[in-house]
Amino acid sequence: MNDNSVYKPRAASSEEIANAAAKANKAFKAYRLKSGEQKALFLETIADNIASAKDDLVETAMKETHLPRPRLEGELVRTIAQLRMFAALLTDGSWVNAIIDTAIPDRKPFPRPDIRQMQMPLGPVAVFGASNFPFAFSVAGGDTASALAAGCPVVCKAHPGHPETSDKVATIIYASVPICGLPDGVFSIIHTTDNHASIELVTNPHIKAVGFTGSLNAGKAIFDAAVRRAEPIPVYAEMGSVNPVFILPGIVKEQSAELAEKLATSNLLSTGQFCTNPGLIISLKSEATEQFLQQFATHIQNAPAALMLTGPICKGFKAGVGALQQNDKLGKLVSGKEVPGDYISAYMFKVSGKDFLADKNLSHEVFGPLSIHVIADDEAEMLSIAAALEGQLTCSVWGTEDDITANEKLVRQLELKAGRIIFNNVPTGVEVTYAMVHGGPYPATTDSKTTSVGTNAIFRFTRAVCYQNCPQVLLPDELKNENPAQVWRMVNGNYTDEDIL
Repeated sequence: MNDNSVYKPRAASSEEIANAAAKANKAFKAYRLKSGEQKALFLETIADNIASAKDDLVETAMKETHLPRPRLEGELVRTIAQLRMFAALLTDGSWVNAIIDTAIPDRKPFPRPDIRQMQMPLGPVAVFGASNFPFAFSVAGGDTASALAAGCPVVCKAHPGHPETSDKVATIIYASVPICGLPDGVFSIIHTTDNHASIELVTNPHIKAVGFTGSLNAGKAIFDAAVRRAEPIPVYAEMGSVNPVFILPGIVKEQSAELAEKLATSNLLSTGQFCTNPGLIISLKSEATEQFLQQFATHIQNAPAALMLTGPICKGFKAGVGALQQNDKLGKLVSGKEVPGDYISAYMFKVSGKDFLADKNLSHEVFGPLSIHVIADDEAEMLSIAAALEGQLTCSVWGTEDDITANEKLVRQLELKAGRIIFNNVPTGVEVTYAMVHGGPYPATTDSKTTSVGTNAIFRFTRAVCYQNCPQVLLPDELKNENPAQVWRMVNGNYTDEDIL
């Protein structure tokens, strides 16, 4: 098990945490005024330098996390792509959502003033790195990229599961700051395993928002601390999900073996340590379903034992398995190959729809390669299960065309439960695109209106500012009559990139 015995960074003191936040606040005064092109250059420079250091970064992450080279190489490519995507967004510039309602001086009975609006950065952002994504959700990951794109300096709290990887990425960002002519303090990294130190960062008055990926307990503690501040701040925390999968009767009858292979592979991927791991699988009682369960069980039984990312994650998984094993409502347990020590095996449980609905604990996430299969008596009970779900990152529906057409009520119910609804595909594998939503109702996240993946993630760290009767010389370029930024704007209700005459 990874204990990071080779690389032990010094824990940040309270004074150092306060200094990092103060430097970020000072840098914000200049950084927020940088043009989209200047901030885009910063993100592109970081991306270029990460790409140049790819081999060393991957080797370091392999040593610290036990993740295989192909997985880490793919994640690094994604990280670079995220940075470049936000750079492209900044270069285009239209993301600021400029809205202009020109004055109507002769309107009766009162004239209308000139009113103009656009998005502005909130201020310094605290970013908490994730355990399971040492690149894409960590130091230079999506939260950092979107915050920097918005014009917000970042104080990053590195995850203790990969401290050396985190410092190497941080060094790349530090080196990119003076190259791009940006102020010192636009980025900082701190290390700590002390929960009180993390709360100190979140409650520092210079911090204006938080991006977090991790457990429900840690995310909720950070959220509670942030809203108890004298000045409450938003916390965008992704805290977990069981990602329910609903299998409809037609497709399980036609494709049970294929479904079993795809879903078991998804459940076992990266030792089950994805936030979109399909941990809850719901199907209807039938002979075809029993066949599917047997085929799924075969994949679980043949799965090799594996190491988890960190000792605490392993301990949490074993505790979750132990609790389920003590639940007398669960059916036959199937597990993978047992190996003593720090290795863990995959697990599979079975429960009736009635018993699942009676026990809320069965809908809680156990982070790792574990699945609970819920067998509903009929479609009405399946719909009741969907209605009883807590908020999720994803919900998936597998069905034939006839299946899905006949189950519109199920789909409409799932729209209330998840940020992303998937049809005939596994939930693991979050594409970095403009349309992606990686979020969902509580407890999946603390804010169901936002996403942590895709370009809309930038709006977590901005707010709308309105200018009324403002002189042209004081307006941001995006709101001036001549539109020097050449961005698309809504002018008097119509989208245009033309000047206002």
